[in-house]
Amino acid sequence: MSFPSSLVAAFVLLAGIPLALHASGQVAGSAPVAINPLYTAPPASLSTDQVASMQQQLADWPQLNRYRADNAQLAPPAPGQARVVFFGDSITDAWGRVKGTTFFPGKPYINRGISGQTTAQMVLRFRQDVIDLHPAAVVILAGTNDIAGNTGLATLPMIEDNFRAMTELAQANHIHVILASVLPVSDYPWQPGLQPAGKIRTLNAWLRLYAASSGATYLDYYRALANAQGGMDKHLASDGVHPTATGYAVMAPLAQQAIDQALAHQ
Repeated sequence: MSFPSSLVAAFVLLAGIPLALHASGQVAGSAPVAINPLYTAPPASLSTDQVASMQQQLADWPQLNRYRADNAQLAPPAPGQARVVFFGDSITDAWGRVKGTTFFPGKPYINRGISGQTTAQMVLRFRQDVIDLHPAAVVILAGTNDIAGNTGLATLPMIEDNFRAMTELAQANHIHVILASVLPVSDYPWQPGLQPAGKIRTLNAWLRLYAASSGATYLDYYRALANAQGGMDKHLASDGVHPTATGYAVMAPLAQQAIDQALAHQ
């Protein structure tokens, strides 16, 4: 993948990285790029949101800061309390936070979803946002943003390795693992044309087998939500990706059943 020279310059500037420039403006040890050595501001072609996103990714790529303060204020689980962490991307992040949705009222369940994240980012924050909270179980719902390419190319073996890493970290810390199927998607609004349905089915088949072989619990949202095209109908996900209140209402009892199953093995 190639990047416009203005974008390269903006990343370098926002990261605060000094450039060793030849007289021609070439960065030492690289192919020539048109970078002004007196460059002092991001190019006008980048929007404010793009600049802010780049700054965030450079400063805190896994977004450890999102829940750091909340985690510090969280009391340890009460004796006998089965705390559960829901760990994921925007689908988890929105659960109970979007109008019309509820997140397991009365249950000691904690939402640690971050919109847009891929499994690679989630591995990096797994200790802070899961292990250090001392849950009895973790529900991991992830992978759709990997398939969408949110943080670059991610092959299915790469995604599988990240699921293995999170599962092994959890189990080494005596946390029951619940691996949720990736929700059905026939097209991503922000990345159209990828035809993800087949990749999602393949990843879900692997998740089911890996859960069985690793002692994790498999949570099958896919079968309850998928339509004939391998996506979700409008009443379940208005944009085809993110569940509506109706979609979450379908998911909630399935999640609770998986939690009950996982914790029954304590």
